[in-house]
Order: sequence, then structure tokens, then C-alpha cells
Amino acid sequence: MDGISWRDLDTNEQRAIATLALGISSDFCDPVALLTLRRIGLIRGSRLTLEAEQLLSVAVRREFAA
Repeated sequence: MDGISWRDLDTNEQRAIATLALGISSDFCDPVALLTLRRIGLIRGSRLTLEAEQLLSVAVRREFAA
């Protein structure tokens, strides 16, 4: 997980993180993106890890600051 930034993730992975952060079922996420996010430690079960939540938070703040 160390060294991963929002821009390192593809759009399906970004969308999956945003979807899960909103509390929407993982059934609406790309299955390959979910597997990748689980493999790199951003998802456990069907929930975001703290690292994933922080990654999303930083990405959102950067967009609003731009």
C-alpha cells in the first residue's frame, strides 16, 4: 500500500473506492477492480480500509484546491 496515489489507480478502481465510500453495494463495482483493491490492501471484505479512506480524502481535497 505504501506509495500508492490516487492517480496510480485506474478509473474503475477509483470508481469502486468512491462507490464503497458512499455505502453502495460492491455488486455495482467492477469485479476486477475489487480484486485489485483487495490485493493491494485497500479493501477488506466489502469495506474500505483506513488507507483507502485517506487516499480518497486526499484526492478530493486536491481537486477542490485546484
